[in-house]
Amino acid sequence: MKNKKGIIAWAFYDFANSAFTTLVVTFIYATYFTKSIAVNEISGTVLWSRAVGLSMFLVAMLSPFLGALVDSWGNRKQLLLVVSLISIVSTALLYFPRTGQVLFSLSLFVVANVTFELACVFYNAYLPELSNEKNIGRISGYAWSLGYVGGLLAMFLAMVGFVNPEVPWFGLEKENGENIRATNILVSVWFLFFSLPFFFFVKERKVHTHIGTFDILKNSFSQILQTFKEIKKHKNIGIFLLARLLYNDGLVTIFSFGAIYAAGTFDFSFEEIMIFGVVLNITAGLGAFIMGFFDDKWGGKKTIQLSLFCLIGASLIAVFAQSKSGFWFAGILVGLSIGPNQSASRSLMGRLVPKEKVNEFFGFFAFSGKLTAFLGPLFLGLITEYFSSQRAGVSSLLVFFVLGLFVLRYVDDTKKIT
Repeated sequence: MKNKKGIIAWAFYDFANSAFTTLVVTFIYATYFTKSIAVNEISGTVLWSRAVGLSMFLVAMLSPFLGALVDSWGNRKQLLLVVSLISIVSTALLYFPRTGQVLFSLSLFVVANVTFELACVFYNAYLPELSNEKNIGRISGYAWSLGYVGGLLAMFLAMVGFVNPEVPWFGLEKENGENIRATNILVSVWFLFFSLPFFFFVKERKVHTHIGTFDILKNSFSQILQTFKEIKKHKNIGIFLLARLLYNDGLVTIFSFGAIYAAGTFDFSFEEIMIFGVVLNITAGLGAFIMGFFDDKWGGKKTIQLSLFCLIGASLIAVFAQSKSGFWFAGILVGLSIGPNQSASRSLMGRLVPKEKVNEFFGFFAFSGKLTAFLGPLFLGLITEYFSSQRAGVSSLLVFFVLGLFVLRYVDDTKKIT
């Protein structure tokens, strides 16, 4: 394994940023918003769906341009640092919105979520440079599993220090949800501290350019147009990006509404949601780590297909479950499937992408994951609003997973990178 120190430092960025997806997007702040900031849970679900959808739309519009810009400019690490810091600061500011301050809360969340996702564009593009065709699946799996460990540990700290104790740490009050809101500060500190190894130890591939900023922008737009044309030459990439565009809508929706659904339909308390989050992070980490080896043996396509079959089954169980135990079973199956799906998607893209256009194509990787990602949350929100039922809204997940699985079958993963 080449550049072991760089690989470990790169993986630690996953460890750092997973606190955001785990505590803010999925388990704690999303639930707190629907239960305590919004007027009611149905209204909160609809509004949260629109905020997530707007975030995904903005990322879809920005990520291809930024990927092409980095290919021309070469300051990938600097841009990663800037967007990471914006996300960290915006997350910390989520401590301040109180009951009824919906616009304030959602505005901060959109900024934090957009910059978080843009950071992932630059971060993911390092994978092909740190690995080779034989170990790319394992390295991607290591990072995903380490990310789930990070989310798990951050969740544990939030649970024992902020949410569960009678007297929260640092003299925080439970009145007005101060202890819950303070978990956003925990996320910010965690994200900042554990991302430092990446910025100190991962080497930047130097790109020397003597052209001005205006020409860089002009060239970046031209490069984006050229990439659209080149995707026609790379049929596998185009088909894979379309498949991921579909099934990732379902994943985004699960991340954004899993805890909201648990609280609203199955009456989970914050303590139960925290335990649920811990279990899901453990199962997701195990799934990503174990399936990383199968990814290298079977290939990314088969690994993703297996995960999608499991996600379809889990979605059906979650929709029809009448008890907490049934929902728990669905959640564990989701956890075991999500890690391998995300890890194998990243490694399969790394196998298919032309090495000389890695940033640009990983920009489109983010683009494919976000172009219609607003549809999943928006669709769930509209169905929930129309039927006044979260259960009906969650059934929309099946559409995205089934369509993604269908398109993925046409990807030929036997071809080498060209």
